[in-house]
Amino acid sequence: MTDYISTKGIKVAAPLHAFVEEKILPPLGKNSDAFWSGFAALLRTLTPENKALLAKRDALQAQIDAWHVERRGRPVDGAEYQAFLQDIGYLVPEPEAFAIGTENVDPEIATMAGPQLVVPSLNSRFVLNAANARWGSLYDAFYGTDALPGKANPGGYDEKRGQQVIEAAKAFLDEAVPLAEGSHADVTGYQVKDGVLTPPLADPSSFAGYVGDGNEPSVILLKHNGLHIEIHIDRNSRIGSGDKTGVANVILEAALTTIVDLEDSVAAVDADDKVAAYSNWLGLMRGDLTAEFQKDERTMTRALEPDRSYTAPDGGTLTLPGRSLLFVRSVGHLMTNPAVLMEDDSEAFEGLLDAVFTAAIGMHDLNGLGRLRNSRTGSIYVVKPKMHGPEEAAFTNRLFDAVEDLFGLDRHTIKVGVMDEERRTSANLAACIKAVKDRIVFINTGFLDRTGDEMHTSMQAGPMVPKGEMKTSTWIAAYEARNVAIGLACGLSGRAQIGKGMWAAPDMMADMMEQKIGHPKTGANTAWVPSPTAATLHAIHYHRLDVFARRIEVAEQALPGLDKLLTIPLATGVNWSEEQIMHELDNNAQGILGYVVRWIDQGVGCSKVPDINDVGLMEDRATLRISSQHMANWLLHGVCSADQVDDALLRMAAKVDAQNSGDPAYRPMSADPLTSIAFQAARALVFEGVAQPNGYTEPLLHKFRQQVKARDGLVAA
Repeated sequence: MTDYISTKGIKVAAPLHAFVEEKILPPLGKNSDAFWSGFAALLRTLTPENKALLAKRDALQAQIDAWHVERRGRPVDGAEYQAFLQDIGYLVPEPEAFAIGTENVDPEIATMAGPQLVVPSLNSRFVLNAANARWGSLYDAFYGTDALPGKANPGGYDEKRGQQVIEAAKAFLDEAVPLAEGSHADVTGYQVKDGVLTPPLADPSSFAGYVGDGNEPSVILLKHNGLHIEIHIDRNSRIGSGDKTGVANVILEAALTTIVDLEDSVAAVDADDKVAAYSNWLGLMRGDLTAEFQKDERTMTRALEPDRSYTAPDGGTLTLPGRSLLFVRSVGHLMTNPAVLMEDDSEAFEGLLDAVFTAAIGMHDLNGLGRLRNSRTGSIYVVKPKMHGPEEAAFTNRLFDAVEDLFGLDRHTIKVGVMDEERRTSANLAACIKAVKDRIVFINTGFLDRTGDEMHTSMQAGPMVPKGEMKTSTWIAAYEARNVAIGLACGLSGRAQIGKGMWAAPDMMADMMEQKIGHPKTGANTAWVPSPTAATLHAIHYHRLDVFARRIEVAEQALPGLDKLLTIPLATGVNWSEEQIMHELDNNAQGILGYVVRWIDQGVGCSKVPDINDVGLMEDRATLRISSQHMANWLLHGVCSADQVDDALLRMAAKVDAQNSGDPAYRPMSADPLTSIAFQAARALVFEGVAQPNGYTEPLLHKFRQQVKARDGLVAA
């Protein structure tokens, strides 16, 4: 049983209470009694509003379900459907033209374009890797991935592969920062004299600085499309000694921003989990987070990188950030957590807890209490996911108002990123932006959660197309285009990020390099990548395309209408063979089990999970939501039977067991599925999927994970 500390009418789990009392409040000089009083009052005020918003979600869904059931078997009339959604308040009137008023936004968000990472807050090593991914080695990214044809031979440095990398890197330099004459591959040395680089660049303003003696600099700093490039020169190094210029590496400014995630990529179900996540966020905000790990039988310690200093062309000092600018992504409005109990012993809403505690931790950065700084403009950056429509966005705005009042912060110190990943939000995006117009710094499409909500919202309309066909559905193109167009129309350019979703295959960098340039082509100034290496490679796309110039073209394009956005991806003339049905079930079942077994048994909320073809894909709760809702939909409409679903789950459990046979911490499912809590969780996600609120997986995942923690004695005493 968890021990609780009673204070001001609420109960706070002892680990969280101690963390707040010992780690958060004292450096801020905040009075403990005043804090707990204000916190309890905030919970009492906002909890009823939170409950009412969730009740409205359920009421709208019930009305939509009934509308589809009444018309089942008939084609959906688009005009009639939109009129119905307007009548029930699902669609709200478009606001009159407006521009956001957000101020004090760091340039990484407002005026720069580059990759973005999302990292689970519970893993300190991953968190540090992501925060330090502001700068990445292009040589390493080319050498160790399939971004270049072939691969390095094992057994030490492969000279042939190395030469291929060097040629590709210098070709990139010729493309991004060309010389006035000739190629970077032909240079025999770089020098700086009187603030001028020799050999001269085609655009002299691209020279931004250097390190060392100008006659023999160790680093040349260049700049293109707002992103920096370092040419490292070391004629004594293994690589540099074989290069006539002495170039040992090319370093790219890569992950401009990173989202430290408390939500989809973590398994945080109690106070111990929350404290672990909050502790890592505190370490980042204070700049003192470290992580130890083993490498080549040595214990290594990782810490945050310092800022980088150069001599500017005018002889002064230029300092650039050494780390990504950090957001924190809190949970949405749905979930509660036993870390705090209300007066009636009900669990407090987790989103309210995150808002208060992450802001308090963010104040350590604002007040300069650590050795490094995150925001240089005095802002705290929070991504708020899974909001449904403008009323919920407005509630978030009031929540952040209340948190600012609690801590005496200036209004709109806390900035918000709005995830455009729920159907009611994307259909009312302008109104959602207006609800947070003076604190918004980010909108982002999330194809996976958006697809899960698409399926759940229209669950009763009929069977959905196979999962692989979702990306070519009518609604998705309209969704992606509307997100950028509406963001630009609301004045986000120059004040906020407009982002795009994840590349999920971290081992398929050649494909990423071919396809992911499509994201900056939309006018988005950031997009998610699965690793620091992927961030380095994706940065090349932002050199190849000037996003802010592209936005001028995008702004002239017609805005896709609601008719396309609200086109339901229903299968027509369903005549799939038994083999096709089982293939779809197997694919979904394997994905569900491969992710759920790690979540439930090991508390791993995001990892590279082998798919049915043994290709490693980054999986989180958004991918799980799609797969479970798709199986639930086909089961509901008789495309498959319960026996077929169970058969697929059992067969795929054996496959997942085999894929994880090398993991000593893994608990097999297939030998005794009735006693496997993870298997039962996966099964519940399908068979109870129709009844889950908005198709979310969190309620069931939390329930079964708590069972495992209780069984294994992992619950706080």
